[in-house]
Amino acid sequence: MDKITRQIYRHKSIRLKHYDYSQPGSYFVTICARNREPLFGKINDGEMVLSAMGKIVKTCIMDIPAHYPNVALDKFVIMPNHVHAIIVLWGENSRGTACRAPTEEKFGQPKKYSISTIIRSLKSTSTKRINILIHTSGHSIWQRNYYEHVIRNENELNKIRQYIINNPPKWEYDRENRNGIPVDEKKRFWTKYFNEFASESM
Repeated sequence: MDKITRQIYRHKSIRLKHYDYSQPGSYFVTICARNREPLFGKINDGEMVLSAMGKIVKTCIMDIPAHYPNVALDKFVIMPNHVHAIIVLWGENSRGTACRAPTEEKFGQPKKYSISTIIRSLKSTSTKRINILIHTSGHSIWQRNYYEHVIRNENELNKIRQYIINNPPKWEYDRENRNGIPVDEKKRFWTKYFNEFASESM
């Protein structure tokens, strides 16, 4: 099983020591709904049908570049109980190379365009709008944490894009689908899928 498949199934946050998450690069992030509840819609014949909450989340995601001029969205998908997205940070002064390898830099306080700042803003804005929708105050929508992976190269980027594109039609194999098939079978499926994709891309 390659590291991309392991990352998708473990959903373990692997924040690199001393890595500056505001530096230019591409980042694969996963944000889960509170208690992995299916708040954002349902899968119907392999396609995601957004609920009213899901539509709010989509609007907030698509608004990210408007609030952060040096941030771009690559692929993203909203699933019934989680969101996957590739977020690209271009740097404060220019639009440089998207896939830049990590460098050893001291990690300081959250910066203006850091991944943590962007995710915090997305969660906060969408939560406020959803609370207005459902006529509540302070109702929690998201899990406290989120998961991220620094995309190291073009091959990883393409694999993750394919995973995001295939998330809705392969919902039964998604680790967040509590009504899906056994986890071991899901792991075998995605390992085989990524191996086949890598072969076709050569």
